[in-house]
Amino acid sequence: MSDVSDGPLPPSPLSLPARLCLLAWDTDRQHAPDAPHLCHLVRAGALTELALSGLLVDDDGVATPVDLDSRSGDAVLDGLLDLVRESCPRRWGTWVTLRARHTLADLREQLAAEGYLRTERRRVLGLFPSVAYGLERVAAAEALRAEARQALEGARPAAEVAERTAAAVALAAAARLRTVVPDPGREPDRWRVEELAERGAAAAPALRGVVSEVRAALTEATTAPAASAAG
Repeated sequence: MSDVSDGPLPPSPLSLPARLCLLAWDTDRQHAPDAPHLCHLVRAGALTELALSGLLVDDDGVATPVDLDSRSGDAVLDGLLDLVRESCPRRWGTWVTLRARHTLADLREQLAAEGYLRTERRRVLGLFPSVAYGLERVAAAEALRAEARQALEGARPAAEVAERTAAAVALAAAARLRTVVPDPGREPDRWRVEELAERGAAAAPALRGVVSEVRAALTEATTAPAASAAG
């Protein structure tokens, strides 16, 4: 288990979905986005991570496990790999929303076990037990937010931005995540976002089309009415 004391992120990298989940928290109001949007963002991050690591490959537009045995070593990512393996073939964009709440639930449990989130046990209507999550490591989320905004709005060349940071910002911008794009009426710099998306896929340039499809599906999912959002 990692050190749970509040403070900046440690040097060891968080997975892309974990970064996005923490980045989504409004540290001023201790509030995260509504679950339908957050689960799509997290799922998009998990798909991107698996694609860039080579564990999911593109087969004529279909997200396909590279083999039956490979694992990432991350329980959340491996859970998604198992889901894809056990399901009928589907396109990348479909996986952004299909049963996306399962990935978010697994990730919240993982982040709580690592001390980034805390569990808050409640009873719905005073009867039914439920678990809510609060942000424990506020400084870690604030460090991610500062890093993301600097990558999006700063003068530093995209080629000098860390690949995982660039990928996270490109996905956050696609979802219009307000911790990264705080003004909903202001369109982020489209060229800068595209530069960051390319930088995020630098380790696997052949998968830029896959990353683009995931981002497009994420934008569609997070701008659709909540009632029609798949979970």
